[in-house]
Amino acid sequence: MKQKLVVIIAGLTVGLSAVCLGIFGNPANMAFCIACFLRDTAGALGLHRAEPVQYIRPEIAGIVIGAFVIGLIKKEYAPKGGSSPLTRFVLGACVMVGALLFLGCPLRMVLRIAGGDLNAVIGLAGFIGGILTGIFFLNRGFSLKRGYDQPAVEGAGLPVLSVLLLVLLVAAPAFVFFSESGPGSMHAPLWMSLICALAAGAAAQRSRLCFIGGVRDAVLFRDFQMLIPFAVILVVVFAGNMITGTFSAGFQGQPIAHTEWIWNILGLFLVGFGSVLLGGCPFRQLVLAGSGNSDASVTVLGFIAGAAICHNFGLASSGAGTTQNGRIAFAICTAVVFAIAIVNSMKSSQKQGAPV
Repeated sequence: MKQKLVVIIAGLTVGLSAVCLGIFGNPANMAFCIACFLRDTAGALGLHRAEPVQYIRPEIAGIVIGAFVIGLIKKEYAPKGGSSPLTRFVLGACVMVGALLFLGCPLRMVLRIAGGDLNAVIGLAGFIGGILTGIFFLNRGFSLKRGYDQPAVEGAGLPVLSVLLLVLLVAAPAFVFFSESGPGSMHAPLWMSLICALAAGAAAQRSRLCFIGGVRDAVLFRDFQMLIPFAVILVVVFAGNMITGTFSAGFQGQPIAHTEWIWNILGLFLVGFGSVLLGGCPFRQLVLAGSGNSDASVTVLGFIAGAAICHNFGLASSGAGTTQNGRIAFAICTAVVFAIAIVNSMKSSQKQGAPV
């Protein structure tokens, strides 16, 4: 019962944070999107030059620092790593390609549904399909092997980098890029972004909140508890949209979204599939990185690299739809993810069948 209360509080925290960030200036239906925020941060650092999406999002740093602090307080900060880091980096980049094909991470998918975006409802089918595909390989022995205990400095890498990003944003803005129009120019005040993200990161660390884990646990173990925060976020954001008059049901004219159904489905399929292999959604990877998991930190760097590649090579979608390059990249990344899943499943099977 106690753990159920913890996950409900986590859902309330993330949902209310998304509502507040939307009210205070973050883009509509994108008030709390990990993929979008990592993309904006990559642009601010000059890793891509798509001018409408450049801003160091404090929410990213806040989630990591919030998880780091609560992990220290609860003595759950445990530096670990060394579990197929290069594979995780590649999977992270592939997941980002899928997210920017759809235009959002699993958290944004929920926010879009709560705002009335029926394109995200269609995309949900692909997301579930991707998770089920990942579970198929888990049941056949897929593994990226276990991590090992590491020095504290290894686990502190992303939390320290997060602090440096905040310092850069506040003390040296002349050294980074800022959008003058588009989604990157729309943001809540720094203090509001940090408060909401710190609370969300701390709550997610305590609850183990993960959009992938909820579906995975329901299918594998018939444990539906981690689906509760998913439902709570949906209800809270829906209520917030109704109160503020920003709810608008339909396919057309949704904020920062396109109506190419098949690519919404396929984009989220790739996100769901890759995230199962990684052991968590983008939000969860940030929380794990804050808790000392250097493999999650490598995955986050993979997300950032993927975002830079998407905008440097014209792979990312826009409100007008997908691009030919983006569709080709989807095919390549999906093939890569399947190859990783098959090879690692075969290795596990061979090891189990080897003579002792």
